[in-house]
Amino acid sequence: MDAGRRHLNGVKTAALFGVMWAVLLGVGALVASGTGSGAFIWIFALIGLATTAYGYWNSDKIALRAMKARPVSEAEAPAMYRIVRELSTRARQPMPRLYISPAAQPNAFATGRNPRNAAVCCTTGILQILDERELRGVLGHELMHVYNRDILTSSVAAAIAGLITSAAQFLLFFGGRGRQGGGNILAVLATALLAPIAASLIQLAISRTREFDADEDGAQLTGDPMALASALAKLERGTAAAPLRPEPRLEDVSHMMIANPFRGGGMSKLFATHPPMSERIARLERMAGY
Repeated sequence: MDAGRRHLNGVKTAALFGVMWAVLLGVGALVASGTGSGAFIWIFALIGLATTAYGYWNSDKIALRAMKARPVSEAEAPAMYRIVRELSTRARQPMPRLYISPAAQPNAFATGRNPRNAAVCCTTGILQILDERELRGVLGHELMHVYNRDILTSSVAAAIAGLITSAAQFLLFFGGRGRQGGGNILAVLATALLAPIAASLIQLAISRTREFDADEDGAQLTGDPMALASALAKLERGTAAAPLRPEPRLEDVSHMMIANPFRGGGMSKLFATHPPMSERIARLERMAGY
């Protein structure tokens, strides 16, 4: 990836995380004001650090367990191993661990805190509907998530967003019990209701940027943008035909997947963690000169 754009993405990510931390500490300050104890500001900050550290070290275990994935041998998935080995060598990066999830829905994801502790997982569904060229495009996309440290970024964003929601719920129930006037109570209620929405929108901005960059960087790694474009078109049809049920364990890792695993439409599009497939495909087509 271009060094200038890499620097810009780093600045953008840092700024988004800065806003999330500001929202978190702002909610903590209101809780402290409502309860009469400044300790809550530091409590929420420490919980945030602990949650971030937990997400950093355990993102791979959480995602693989949620998708019931198992390690796969080279004899079981020779094409998957051949492609990942080739692309890892081309990128001069270590070979990640490979897994298969028994899910029938076509999807894939990468996880892990860095290239040396990474895992790439394909569902049985995606291995059934993609040809080898398309699978190569998907795996290039997933490897770039690893090399760009996107898994770490998205895991930490999800952890902080979840903490903001918890803090806002605490504020809603306990923060108003203090010596505030009516106006302050209204401000507390507004913050408690709007903070989780703000956290979700920031997380969405991070996720959308992550997907667009992985599409472009993965296409550069494979040298075949149309392979990924073709795969994305198939994945859009496949995930729409067999959407996963939105359970908590899956909702926590859905942002890692190459395609939104849940049924889209309606208001859910406003808070989708993935950009529209049509826009992603159009960008890849422009890369290929179409």
